[in-house]
Amino acid sequence: MGTLYVVGTPIGNLEDITLRALRVLREVGLIAAEDTRRTRKLLSHYDIHTPLTSYFEHNKLAKLDAILAALGEHDVALVSSAGMPGLSDPGYELIQAAIAAGVPVVPVPGPSALVSALVVSGLPTDSFVYLGFLPRQAAARRRLLRSVASERRTLVAFEAPHRLLKALHDIADILGDRPLAVARELTKMHEEVWRGTVGEAIAWFTEHPPRGEFTLVIGGAVEPEQWDEARVRAEIERLLAEGVSRREAIELVAQAAGWPRREVYRVALET
Repeated sequence: MGTLYVVGTPIGNLEDITLRALRVLREVGLIAAEDTRRTRKLLSHYDIHTPLTSYFEHNKLAKLDAILAALGEHDVALVSSAGMPGLSDPGYELIQAAIAAGVPVVPVPGPSALVSALVVSGLPTDSFVYLGFLPRQAAARRRLLRSVASERRTLVAFEAPHRLLKALHDIADILGDRPLAVARELTKMHEEVWRGTVGEAIAWFTEHPPRGEFTLVIGGAVEPEQWDEARVRAEIERLLAEGVSRREAIELVAQAAGWPRREVYRVALET
């Protein structure tokens, strides 16, 4: 039985590959790649000729059995389009299936946009919450943001350029004008790390249309102010007007206000 190597690859600059990763990519019998075109560019740069197969979101179920069969004969390397496989990409299902089949799964650490953006953000790094890609639909995105509104830890999320401004407006509306770092095209030619507040980011990216791949690092919630009953009632009314169910509104407001749920429930009944 072979080993499944989970190999980190560059998120931009091809020099960020590790010596161990290069050796593994040369020695395995097969490389399962999320984006074969990007992986071929990497392999060509380092003169590596290992057989390559595609493994991405739309063929992951069809390819799963074939890759597991290959693991019965030799080692396989799993690589994503960039960074560490298994984070917000289809590699998770293959890793899970390999573990279930008793196949050894070995990480070969490498670059990560998540960690790279976090450490240069200037925001607290001792504890953080990774949100993955923010939902495409506004309602789902706002629901996710509401669920972490009282989270004290730093928040990290990925976002596409064409949705960046909409996401920033939702963040401002739900999380407030918090400190923020917006990392773009990390390790690439047009790398940029913008730092400021959410409101300042909206102004900046309105004037400078966003391009490239973005990682958002958002400051955590500060110690909540003491809410009075009028504020609790107003927030319940706002959430209900947005279409949030009464039950969810009660939970969210209780969490944000630091009130007992039964007290928020009482106010909600009078609303």
